[in-house]
Amino acid sequence: MAETTINYASKYSDVIDERFKLSSVTTEAVNNNYDFSGVNTVYVYSAELAELGDYNMSAGSNRYGTPKELGNRVQELKLSQDKAFTFTIDRRNSDDTMMTQQAAKCLQRHIDEIVVPTIDKYRLSKLSANAGVSATFSYAKSSSPYEHYLDVAMQLTENEIPTENRIVYMTPKFYKALRLDPQFVGTSDSAANIAQSGNLTKIDGASIKVVPSSYLPTGTNFIITHPIAMCSPVKLAEYNTHDNPPGISGWLVEGRVYYNAFVLNNKKKAIAISNVSESNGTENSEPSEVTDFSSMTVEQLKEYAEANGIELNGATTKDAIIAVIEAHEAT
Repeated sequence: MAETTINYASKYSDVIDERFKLSSVTTEAVNNNYDFSGVNTVYVYSAELAELGDYNMSAGSNRYGTPKELGNRVQELKLSQDKAFTFTIDRRNSDDTMMTQQAAKCLQRHIDEIVVPTIDKYRLSKLSANAGVSATFSYAKSSSPYEHYLDVAMQLTENEIPTENRIVYMTPKFYKALRLDPQFVGTSDSAANIAQSGNLTKIDGASIKVVPSSYLPTGTNFIITHPIAMCSPVKLAEYNTHDNPPGISGWLVEGRVYYNAFVLNNKKKAIAISNVSESNGTENSEPSEVTDFSSMTVEQLKEYAEANGIELNGATTKDAIIAVIEAHEAT
């Protein structure tokens, strides 16, 4: 085990060279619509809809149409992220380092630099994994970042996602390309704002959050989302500082956070992701819907397989059918 290194002060400044930190960037992109008080699992039902048809006055019965029992799907939301940290500060070390190892400040430093970024990255990874719309973008000179963004954003509009309160998480690289795009600077509603302040905080009404590339999955350009898409409860955020606990002359600091992030099946279409094109060509892929097999019933999966010429090879359960379909799609 590596030994702890303590740099004792002889006569140095009592100002610590702090690391840079970011405030939470995902708080406004999530909702807390579900109550996890007293439980760690919540089940959410998604009801199917009946078709709207013509009323048939000449029919002897069933003039409203043939009734069909409404089905529903159940999604399990279970808290799974239970993280903790702990450290000690010996009283002598605190005294000999000119009190720069104050327990309260060290605790806040861990919250700012470890806990908050960890939750942000986890939420963004969940948004990425559950995006209902995906596209790719090439950074070739002939490609317009603004046009690509509009193509992706318009697909969300086609999905009937509200244009108000949308949020875009983008990498510095895509942000730079966007700012340098003549189509964007010359035609967008943000052009005047840029000219006046030099800042770009919105793009066609959506709030821009430029985050470090490390916050997003590798190869991501941007993610567009809406607060309706993700529920992310933080059920327990407990931080304790113990003064002179048994066996320690000094402080014992402990922290724990219990959380998760969920995208409901019917809300996946409110999330769009743009990834870097794998090829070096100039072609960008059009935004396309991502088929969510997990939200389909067994009958719907069978119909999908039949329509796409996929042999199920005797698979009858939902998981087995999905496995066959995904294996076929991957080829």
